[in-house]
Order: sequence, then C-alpha cells, then structure tokens
Amino acid sequence: MYHALRENAAMLELAILGFLYDAPLHGYSLRRHIAALTGHVRPVAESTLYPAIKRLEKAGLLLRTPEPGAVAAPRHVLRLTEEGRNELRRRLAEPAQREITDENQWFTLLAFLRHLEDPAAQAAVLRRRLSFLEEPASFFYAGDRPLRAEELDDPFRRGVLTIARATSRAELAWLRDTLASLDRAVR
Repeated sequence: MYHALRENAAMLELAILGFLYDAPLHGYSLRRHIAALTGHVRPVAESTLYPAIKRLEKAGLLLRTPEPGAVAAPRHVLRLTEEGRNELRRRLAEPAQREITDENQWFTLLAFLRHLEDPAAQAAVLRRRLSFLEEPASFFYAGDRPLRAEELDDPFRRGVLTIARATSRAELAWLRDTLASLDRAVR
C-alpha cells in the first residue's frame, strides 16, 4: 500500500513540476491542468495536491508568492525555482521503471518529455518504452504462455486484448517514427 501511495505521489509531483515549468499557476489552475491530464484515472483531490505542493516548496523546488485576490483574500502563485527546473529534467531523464511500464505514469512522463531538451536523452527514454512494448505480453495466460485474443472464448477478455493490441501497435509506430526523427536531430 505504501509503495503504491509513493508512486502516485511521484506521478503527482512530476505533473506539478511539469505544468509549472510551462508557466506559473495558481493552485486551482494547477489542479485543473492535472485533472485534465490524469483525472480520468486518478482524480486530484485538494487533500493530495496541497501536501505535494508543500513538499516541493519545502524541498526548494517551487515558490509560493501571494498576489492580490480579485474579491477577497490574496491568492498564491506557484513558480518553479531553478532547482525545480533541474529536478524536473532529472526525473524526465531518469524515470523509474514503473514510469516506463505503467501506462498512466508513462503518459504523465510523456506529457513533459519536451522539457528534456537533449534529443539523445529524449530518445533514451523512448527506447526504454519501446523495449518494454516489444516484449511479448498478455493480460491472460495459459500456464506461462501468453494468450492471443483469437484463443479466447470470452468476448470481453477478447475485447481487452484486441484493444490493447491496437493501442500497442499505434504506440509502437509512433515511438519508431519519433525515434527516427530524434536520431536525425542528434546527427
């Protein structure tokens, strides 16, 4: 349980750093941005967002500065420090294996990979994902052998495998095209 909570916190922190790398934001706007990216999978509650912001602020990765409110109390604008910008680039260059293999964490990482400005470093991250996707896998097995959709009588499980295969094919094609483009940029 603790491990899963830490992984969710790391993904939330990556999203916070990534969106603040783009521009300073108010907490409410930041929450809306993160919800648009990950909310369908992991809703962003204030009870998780604001403690993550405080952790990043305490670590010197972001600053919170008050600005006059339109109606009442001052609002706080969140900005990355230079240390925060460096931390985002480090996390993008050295993602945990789970960030490569878990689709939701991968999409969060991918959303900000452009901030890793070195095409060779970007390509290294994409190659890790490509390697993962090229491994034979299935959601369902007969012993140690992965089952193909055509082997399943259950239409719902067949649907899971059919959709996953189509998604994987699309991602593999995108990865290969993008890697070829990045490799040209490195030369």
